[in-house]
Amino acid sequence: MRKIKNLLTLISILFCVTVSAQQPSVKVYAVKLDKGQANPLIEVKQDNVDGKIAWKNRIYMQPNVTFQTIEGIGGAFNEIGGEALLSLSKKEQEAVMNNMFAKDKAGFTFCRTAIGASDFGIDAYSYSMTADDFEMEHFSLDRDKKYVLPYIKSAFAINPNFTLFASPWSPPAWMKESGKMVGLQKEGNRMKSDAKVKKAYAKYFVKYVQEYAKAGVKIDRICIQNENDADTKYPSCVFPAKEMVAFANQYMAPAFKKNKIKTKIYAGTFRASNQMDLMDFVQCKNMEGIDGIGIQYTETKIINDARTLVPNMKIIHTEGDCYNGKNSVEEAGNRLKEVASYINSGSTNFTYWNMILNETTKSGWDWPQNSLINIDRKNGNVQYNPDYNAMYIISKFIQPGDVRIASVNRSNSHPIITVKSPDGTIKVLVQNTNEKDGVFELVIGEKTIKVNVIAQAITAIELRK
Repeated sequence: MRKIKNLLTLISILFCVTVSAQQPSVKVYAVKLDKGQANPLIEVKQDNVDGKIAWKNRIYMQPNVTFQTIEGIGGAFNEIGGEALLSLSKKEQEAVMNNMFAKDKAGFTFCRTAIGASDFGIDAYSYSMTADDFEMEHFSLDRDKKYVLPYIKSAFAINPNFTLFASPWSPPAWMKESGKMVGLQKEGNRMKSDAKVKKAYAKYFVKYVQEYAKAGVKIDRICIQNENDADTKYPSCVFPAKEMVAFANQYMAPAFKKNKIKTKIYAGTFRASNQMDLMDFVQCKNMEGIDGIGIQYTETKIINDARTLVPNMKIIHTEGDCYNGKNSVEEAGNRLKEVASYINSGSTNFTYWNMILNETTKSGWDWPQNSLINIDRKNGNVQYNPDYNAMYIISKFIQPGDVRIASVNRSNSHPIITVKSPDGTIKVLVQNTNEKDGVFELVIGEKTIKVNVIAQAITAIELRK
């Protein structure tokens, strides 16, 4: 306890922190994870805040010690989800999308889409299906116009300002050694080394950004290759970090500059918990074509090592744990811890994986994964899962422009994220992992604030001046 107090006292001295004597107003909200609900938020009464404070229920904060600015929280669009959404009536579609994107609901602000087919496409496809079309004369978004673009555009209709990034799971088949988008091919699951092919792939990205813009959708940034070490039965491509950087420097960035495209170029997505390609990336000396990196399934140790080697590197999180389609309360109970591990390691966002799936919960390659919402295409039933509750409160209280602030909870007993809004409001997201409701204490300098926190729930605490 003394060490924690001394640490934050030292931070206060170093940053010349002063704490106002004025007591802030306190609001406390929570979501329970026992079942999914379209509107799960409840206000926690603070009439009688007393009781003994357990040492592990104290959160120490220094709001004047700030870190990265948050870009947002959200999830991924995919073809299977779009098909399920469009099976509903227009009114029901609007209700589902409002519950995810409306400011007074979950308010998602940072999302992902696939360039061509992901593993949650109905089957494998790209926008360049004509072999050796080096000039992209036959480039076409027709496939996306059926399900993917209507899905995305319905979100922009509700929140025109949310950030959308994209990544391919595979280049077009004709650009690869195997001639196939899916992996596990004896010919090799890599791009051809021919410079003409790489130049064509850069044009492919240019056309993608341009054609999506014509369709009314802005792509803010592109991660060059999803899971760049993957060789799988679904669309994938092995694209080592050093080759990715060289491609960005020599082909993609020059093509974007020539065509006056402002979409940012990110390396990855790396999944460094399984391999060390991220370490290969941070050792690249010339990264002039790279604006940042995308990471998923990555240990905090590796993230922090990477940030130590490249301190100014911009990091986004690209995919949350997908689990196995059970959509259980126990899995939802891990979400705040997962989000906190990335935000507290320097990521500017968190991206849940499938926002919507159909009643099977399965991919185009027949394995189940979790989602926020399941839509039964036959009977029109819309099921909100426990993960929806978790992401609802996280997104609602962590918004673009918030800045992460210094905080610590002794022994990491409870997952926490602490941010400060531009208006000075301090927001604390904490999960009470105790079996019973309890009183938590927020310590800010010499000031202490006690709040009631529900057991096993994710709680958001707002401290307004």
